[in-house]
Amino acid sequence: MTTDTTKLPRLPFDRPAVLDVGPVWTDLRARHPITRALTPAGDPAWLVTGYAEARALFNDPRLGRSHREPETAPRISNSGFNGGPVGEFDAEPAFNARLRRVLVPSFSARRMRRLEDGMQQLTDSLLDDMIAAGGAGQVVDLHESLSLPLPIFVICQLLGVPYSDRDHFKDLSERSATMTGDDPFTAIVELLAYAGELADIKRHDPGPDVITDLVHAQRDDPAFTDAELTQVVAGVLFAGHETTVNRISIGALLLLENPEARRRLVDDPASRPRIVEEILRLAAPENFGLARYAREDITIGDVEIAAGDAVIIATLAGNRDEAAFPDPETFAPDRPNGATHLSFGHGAHYCIGASLARTELKVALTTLFTRLPELRLAVDAGRLRLHTERLTGGLHDLPVTW
Repeated sequence: MTTDTTKLPRLPFDRPAVLDVGPVWTDLRARHPITRALTPAGDPAWLVTGYAEARALFNDPRLGRSHREPETAPRISNSGFNGGPVGEFDAEPAFNARLRRVLVPSFSARRMRRLEDGMQQLTDSLLDDMIAAGGAGQVVDLHESLSLPLPIFVICQLLGVPYSDRDHFKDLSERSATMTGDDPFTAIVELLAYAGELADIKRHDPGPDVITDLVHAQRDDPAFTDAELTQVVAGVLFAGHETTVNRISIGALLLLENPEARRRLVDDPASRPRIVEEILRLAAPENFGLARYAREDITIGDVEIAAGDAVIIATLAGNRDEAAFPDPETFAPDRPNGATHLSFGHGAHYCIGASLARTELKVALTTLFTRLPELRLAVDAGRLRLHTERLTGGLHDLPVTW
């Protein structure tokens, strides 16, 4: 990759509105589905905006999170997550294989079903409180009242984290995900230390939870280091709630803007899986992508990606590729290929928490609109704002009334 970057577009791009990602992604894809761009840190990277190219690269073992020379690797941002290379280059393939071997059973369908009853009970309780606070036309923040507490409760149950710690790890997660300033580096150190404390607790007091599973895996595998264990615990704690929080809020907004889909969600249980998939395709709380590094030279189409180059796979762009999803901006739950979206990745790197996120979205949004069929925005949709300073984006708030 050449070093002449004076004319390259720089991420993140301006976004007209929460539900409108803007034309820049379409324009870049029309030029080429893999183009050069600058990361938020100002370093060059390959930006993938095409659906087919994104699927191919998601499934390519030659992309990873580590770098052979991390001190010279292109920086992505100042975020504690996805800010630059992570892990040991030579150990990464074995680490990834170990991780999936441990975590896939931890996210089993049986464990997800056991969590669903708790999700429903908590959703009802949160809506009881929201309805009590929002009577007589009062404005309530749906993001704070439902979208935020539900995934945090679920991830606490799944990992075995005390719910009383929720404000602490929420603060660490948000600070770690910020892409500017020096605080993310402080926050990620604190988050890793907290993850280590959680692992120590489970060594002495195990339970039926994911952190205990990881501790037992380390006990049986001397190559599984303390640093790797805390990295995994911190990563699952962060990813296990941040992305779902944001998609519940934006999913609610999409349904408020699409009343027919909202009616079907409530009245037709068979339609719920398809509606959830379309929400996942279109809900783009971030304005960025998934950053990786080429472990070796990669040829994809007519593009030559050199070993060590940064690659950013923009799922929000791939999910709007008209070659894969005709009329891509339209909310259309009956798309025959709707479930093939990229929001959970693809292939070997498909998100292990996908079924959990789908269940949370289904429970939260179905219950919300069943109990509050007259729910409406309390402000003009154009006034809603995203956290552009955070890697995971997300709404500042979602004022509603009924």
